[in-house]
Amino acid sequence: MNHLPLIIKREYLTKVRNKSFIIMTFLSPLIMIGLGTLIFYLTQLNSNTERTISILDETGSIAKVFTENVDEDSNTKYNILEGITLEEAKKQVEAAEEYGLLYIEKKEAIEDISTHIKFYSEDSPSVTFISRLERKLSKKLTGDAFVSNGVDVELVDKSKMDVTIVQESFTGERSSKYVNYSKLGFGLAAGYLLFMFIIIYGNMIMRSVIEEKTNRIIEVIISSVKPVQLLMGKIIGTSLAGVTQFLMWVTLGGIAILVFSAVFGIDLMGAQAQAIEQQALLADAGDISTQVKIAEIFQSLPLGNLVVAFFIFFIGGYLLYSSLYAAIGAAVDNETDTQQFMMPIIMPLVLAVYVGGFTVLEDPHGTVATVFSYIPFTSPVVMLMRIPFGVPIWQQLISVLILYITFTGTVWFASKIYRVGILMYGKKPSYKEIFKWLKY
Repeated sequence: MNHLPLIIKREYLTKVRNKSFIIMTFLSPLIMIGLGTLIFYLTQLNSNTERTISILDETGSIAKVFTENVDEDSNTKYNILEGITLEEAKKQVEAAEEYGLLYIEKKEAIEDISTHIKFYSEDSPSVTFISRLERKLSKKLTGDAFVSNGVDVELVDKSKMDVTIVQESFTGERSSKYVNYSKLGFGLAAGYLLFMFIIIYGNMIMRSVIEEKTNRIIEVIISSVKPVQLLMGKIIGTSLAGVTQFLMWVTLGGIAILVFSAVFGIDLMGAQAQAIEQQALLADAGDISTQVKIAEIFQSLPLGNLVVAFFIFFIGGYLLYSSLYAAIGAAVDNETDTQQFMMPIIMPLVLAVYVGGFTVLEDPHGTVATVFSYIPFTSPVVMLMRIPFGVPIWQQLISVLILYITFTGTVWFASKIYRVGILMYGKKPSYKEIFKWLKY
């Protein structure tokens, strides 16, 4: 008798009726939104911190660059010091508890001035702030160097050319570096989501097997159910519970975003539609707004292919790894003993994320990215990162075929371990002993 549907139903209901499952289903989106809001608030709080900088300029001509243009750092106030020595300036700034002292030493040559500028402060200043000071000083000193060499600065500024290379394929498809970065972002998001799903729900399957094995419930179940059916039932049932939770997160997250938009008066859909309408008008004028760039990004993405491929690779990748998690759960008696077996499972996933992140943007159709998009243990992540850049359907089909064939072999491999391991107690298995189980 085929007990697989009953096992799937039991596993699914056991998971979704669990109190912690229900609580986290509703609480997780709120936690994520809360964390996002907190990070945004802390970022704004840090960027809005007012700073007072004293400047001791012995040249008498450079410090004015900080008082002429203050729009870039409106939260920073500059105080020009005159008629005092460096030591007196240090004591004055320290006594007033100001953010720091910028000291510009007087030298004969402009080249020497650029290497004798110091910033004194009680604590280490932020990298962003120092970079902003360096940009202003560099621009000012460069202009002074031009003047001293008899170069017309206004003519130089007028002669500067900003080059933006328009990317277009031979078939007429246009792209840009912003679009490519966005494509990689979509791929990374999909790959990271799969990574987290496998880690969370793979461990759930493993703990479920260990729990049943520890409670000796498995001895009763296995008397009427084939091990392979029990294994598949656990995998599919837990997968369905995970998909249910994921869909709930998406739904609740969407509702939360709509509420956020209504409360703060942000019309997301209207803004996107307006950007699409204005794209043709603004493209010729060379004034592309952020909204138009976003619309261009969405139009360049193969959304239909992405959605279909995401579900296919998502399911295949999860089933592949979850069978290995179930095999590990059957081979050990407690979660502590699982650590020696977890590394071979986690490493391919980590490798896939890093290979995809570092190679796909550089060359999405190169040898490294292509090869790893065929290897079944890395293809769910790497192929999802490549698809936004345009992957032929036949390559996707080959990758899917290899993935699901490997899953079939992995289930056979895992069922062999599962069949013996679920009845083994009180002994910590080794790789050598597990290899012997495959021969039984």
